Amino acid sequence: MAEIPASIDRTLTISGAEPLLLFGFNDVYLRKIEAAYSDTRVVARGDRLKLHGPPDQVERIERVISELILILNRNGNLTENDVDTVLDLARVGKSRKRSSGQDAILFTPQGGTIQAKTPGQSRLVEAARQSDIAFAVGPAGTGKTYTAVALAVSALKSRQVKKIVLTRPAVEAGESLGFLPGGFKDKVDPYLRPLYDALEDMIERDKLASYLERNIVEIVPLAYMRGRTLNTAFVILDEAQNATAGQMKMFLTRLGAGSRAIVTGDASQTDLPSRATSGLVRARQILEGVDGIAFVDLDKGDVVRHKLVKDIIEAYEKAGD
Repeated sequence: MAEIPASIDRTLTISGAEPLLLFGFNDVYLRKIEAAYSDTRVVARGDRLKLHGPPDQVERIERVISELILILNRNGNLTENDVDTVLDLARVGKSRKRSSGQDAILFTPQGGTIQAKTPGQSRLVEAARQSDIAFAVGPAGTGKTYTAVALAVSALKSRQVKKIVLTRPAVEAGESLGFLPGGFKDKVDPYLRPLYDALEDMIERDKLASYLERNIVEIVPLAYMRGRTLNTAFVILDEAQNATAGQMKMFLTRLGAGSRAIVTGDASQTDLPSRATSGLVRARQILEGVDGIAFVDLDKGDVVRHKLVKDIIEAYEKAGD
């Protein structure tokens, strides 16, 4: 049996992509790849990449480069998050199966990967990447909010945006919040807790505290959004079925240059007074078909909570409630 050589040399000629964009500023992306495969040396010379190392590592690096070229051509640029995603998937042998890692969204501080788990979530991820405003409409448990927050954190980490703004209507508190005890934070935190929970899964505790203190991450009731203009921000409106038509218009017109938004909600679960029109329902009537705005429907098949949640949703649908 022929022996496998301890190390091999291979030269890749980069075609169909701009090497400067592929390698990163000062070859920062190549250094990430080299660090992931520490037994292999990676050297860039113009449009050529010279690899020296164990055959299996060299072959994996070739696959990583091919995946990154696909992402670069699809998105027009590469980010550190793109490189991390492809490297992570390549390490577990899934880079081909995952179609360029496009369903992977973010890596958690605990070393896990947040990715689309259902067809509906995959559609939401793609819609958010292709459109400036995406609406995610579906029942509880389909991962709408969690996926949206992961996309926002990914955009912040890859420097696509400078801040994240998360908001939801505080209908249960009458929006004014004035009668509740405590300071502003004490009043609103119970209604915004699901957003904090998602962020705490995705950002290190100390870093999240720093982001909140410096307003890099803001979590505010919808009523406090009036009059603002948000530039280079990723904005999420959660529980949008509880926004009035006027509040929805106000929210959507807060977006400034370089900003993106995701609106999540379940049109069947509004807490608004019976005479009030849900802003989520009205927005779909007015905006569906507008270029740059996408609507993604999720259903009980996308539920990722306890297995009984699907049965509960189905039972209520049959009962007409």
